[in-house]
Amino acid sequence: MLESLLIANRGEIACRIIRTARRLGVRTVAVYSDADANALHVRLADDAVHIGPSQARESYLIGDKIIAAAKATGAKAIHPGYGFLSENAEFAQAVLDAGLVWVGPNPASITAMGLKDAAKKLMQDAGVPTTPGYLGEDQSPERLAREADAIGYPVLIKAVAGGGGKGMRKVDASADFADALASCQREAASSFGNDAVLLEKWVTNPRHIEVQVFGDSHGNVVHLFERDCSLQRRHQKVIEEAPAPGMDAATRAAICQAAVRAAQAVDYVGAGTIEFIADGSEGLRADRIWFMEMNTRLQVEHPVTEEITGQDLVEWQLRVASGEPLPKRQDELAINGWAMEARLYAEDPAKGFLPSIGTLETFDLGEAWRIDTGVEQGAEISPFYDPMIAKVIAWGVDRDAARCSLADTLSGTAIWPVRTNAGFLVKALEHPDFAAARLDTGLIGREGDALMPPERPSDAALADAAGALASSGILPGFRLNAPARTTGTFLLDGHAIDLALDAAATPTGQDAILVAEGGQTWELSRWRAGGGAGHSASDGAILSPMPGRIIAVSVSAGQAVTKGQKLVTLEAMKMEHSLVAPFDGMIAQLNAEQGAQVSEGTLLVEVERAPE
Repeated sequence: MLESLLIANRGEIACRIIRTARRLGVRTVAVYSDADANALHVRLADDAVHIGPSQARESYLIGDKIIAAAKATGAKAIHPGYGFLSENAEFAQAVLDAGLVWVGPNPASITAMGLKDAAKKLMQDAGVPTTPGYLGEDQSPERLAREADAIGYPVLIKAVAGGGGKGMRKVDASADFADALASCQREAASSFGNDAVLLEKWVTNPRHIEVQVFGDSHGNVVHLFERDCSLQRRHQKVIEEAPAPGMDAATRAAICQAAVRAAQAVDYVGAGTIEFIADGSEGLRADRIWFMEMNTRLQVEHPVTEEITGQDLVEWQLRVASGEPLPKRQDELAINGWAMEARLYAEDPAKGFLPSIGTLETFDLGEAWRIDTGVEQGAEISPFYDPMIAKVIAWGVDRDAARCSLADTLSGTAIWPVRTNAGFLVKALEHPDFAAARLDTGLIGREGDALMPPERPSDAALADAAGALASSGILPGFRLNAPARTTGTFLLDGHAIDLALDAAATPTGQDAILVAEGGQTWELSRWRAGGGAGHSASDGAILSPMPGRIIAVSVSAGQAVTKGQKLVTLEAMKMEHSLVAPFDGMIAQLNAEQGAQVSEGTLLVEVERAPE
């Protein structure tokens, strides 16, 4: 077993690896940027090294700094985690050239599978079925448009170096192709430094099925069964589960064997995932499942595989990197029960899922089967990294037991003032189609508003909270010798509301109280004279929701706009965010300039409402 390990990552990823390494007696070294100086993974590790400014491109993405940190601390191996440099073949080779152990596949395997077009060609040669599409080297917009027309709409544009849903666009009509291509290439160049794309036929009723594979340096390759990651929003996975609903034994055998062949084709060593797209219009069938890509690393969703197999995949990684054979043979692996994982993000569904930053003054995830997180109460959510703050995992004897357990856990969360998608996750888990396993990757997009959490707590929850704050003679609307029921004025997240109360309620002396219900958290506070409601968006002021860079300005001063029209595109937290007109009107003020860096709260555009 390795004696010491540097983890070239941050947050929950690093914490997850540290947990297993500590159990195995492996000394751990963390690296951190300015923004992460007080992060949980830094405190959990045995040693920690500062590697630069907050921006990932100046710290976590600088391989030389990470290798230098390993040598300075005597670490014998580097684990890249997932994300950042985990699939960078040049970094993997540099680690090996430095005389260190690389906890991952060999650089040649990463290179072979790193570009989606080359990987698909390799899989075709290995007899693994692939999705129809265009993999050509001619990347001119004209050639790509012709190929898209030949494939037939809808088509999917995918960055060849992409991952995590970035650099992907579905295009429904030829007229939309040029704009979608430009946006996709821009995002791909920003995220991966490579704007090349491939085209794929958009699959009807698509389901995202992936297989966990593992190889060692002794020529052994096994699979640890499949996961279903079909519940997605804008190509980002939201809820994952294992095994896949509706997967019969014959289809499982076919897809898992195809995954093993794919890994063997590149002499794969370590943890990897073979991702497939399935046409679920007639249920899961082996002849309707096609290879999409291989992720040459451990996946975010690996806990659901661990929960149904009883294996620790990080331990497997460390043992394989130490030169040991795989801990289990294929015939020693079996599925036990069902597991689901929800990705808890610091984002506000009410604001188009824009990331939410700030201090986690309250961070209570209640009781769960398993929680993987890299933050704790009091931690700061910064604008520099991915907004995922935790993975909440549930296990049950069957799918419904796991689903209900996960929904119950998320319903009991209380997080403030940072906004999260917990309420959205609860609604998704409780949706009739998801509950009945009628899955495809478009479910969230179709259901939209039906999955949005409520804007305010239930009347019962508000009444309980208001009663706890009530005090005769303090709140407006209260009178001495009042009837048994009366009303008081409160502020709910800064907006004034009137509530009916029990006049005999016993006050707590608090000025504010949190109301947590269904995964959502609000603050109810006492109304104060001279206070009143918070700022209203109805004035047409479009403010930057977070620090970021303006990458596109779609309007000009004096221009007429319609409700929902894109005004400005902001790049922040590794994603593009469109800011739109709140109503029909005219651009009265335009302060946004393409390429400019802006702070949170900066006035970018002011829309003057059109006369009634």
